[in-house]
Amino acid sequence: MSITKQNPPKIIAVLGGTFDPIHLGHTLPAQETVKWIGAEKLFLIPAHIPPHKLGTHANAKQRAEMVSLVCDNNDNFMLDSRELNRHTPSFTVDTLNEIKADHPNTSLYFIMGMDSLLTFTTWHCWQEILTLCNLVVNIRPGYSHLELEDTLTPELKARLIFNLTDLQPQKSGQIVIHESKPVNISSTEIRARIKSGLDCSQYLEKPVFDFIKQHKLYN
Repeated sequence: MSITKQNPPKIIAVLGGTFDPIHLGHTLPAQETVKWIGAEKLFLIPAHIPPHKLGTHANAKQRAEMVSLVCDNNDNFMLDSRELNRHTPSFTVDTLNEIKADHPNTSLYFIMGMDSLLTFTTWHCWQEILTLCNLVVNIRPGYSHLELEDTLTPELKARLIFNLTDLQPQKSGQIVIHESKPVNISSTEIRARIKSGLDCSQYLEKPVFDFIKQHKLYN
């Protein structure tokens, strides 16, 4: 993975996950979010040893290959495999520190869902994460902003931004709320459908679907 030094991106979006497999529930909201915040690149980062999961079904190489296939179909997507090269749990703070060191003049936006925001204060070194990036939280259209504010700790509530016009450039620690169109599917459901012999091609980019079929994953 490399980016031309002469034209460093002003904004990089970051999306991590097990991607077991990567599916349209990951990529369609990500495309929408990248366009919305004006990011030049989206780094897709498969986790090697996810801190909150017991393990994966496809191995690291297979998950990376599926992400790479998605990146081939999306010009501004890039596979970032740094976490797969670690032999320790994949902590977001370590990854963001490395990306920031590589791109010191770039603003980082870490994409997450509502569930992740609600548990964010349990993440490893979560305060440090907020010094390295902004969070972009995808919520369902129509979700009550007041309900969200009532649920969060005061430390996070004070950082909420609901309009892009309120964003302060080059500042970190802002939590930007984005109403994105959800795709109601999960990797768990896709694996279950494949194991049951049900079609799931509508939830996967074709190269990923073909890869899963070719390698008989999740059967």
